[in-house]
Amino acid sequence: MTAGARHDVTQAPALIAGYTCDAVIADAAYDSDALRAEIVDQGSVPVIRPRKNRLEDRPYDKDLYKLRNVIERFFHRLKQYRRVATRYDKYARRYLGFVYFAAVLITAKKM
Repeated sequence: MTAGARHDVTQAPALIAGYTCDAVIADAAYDSDALRAEIVDQGSVPVIRPRKNRLEDRPYDKDLYKLRNVIERFFHRLKQYRRVATRYDKYARRYLGFVYFAAVLITAKKM
């Protein structure tokens, strides 16, 4: 968890550290040269749509990128819980605990 004004791309290297995978799928907001280099160094393929202001267009697997929608829908369901969307909890530990709880409820509904 980070401060609200901090961009998520600053935390991306820590999120992917230690994992091995074929591809890392991310939104255009994560289109940074440093993150792409880290993904390649890790042995994965970056599947990140280039930002519109990029001077050179970068190729990416459009079919694989469409799978990102599954995660987007999960976060949409997670934000249906008002306590998650508005972050009423003062302490990060409590907030994260409820995020875990809501995630369990969401996945349990699928079973």
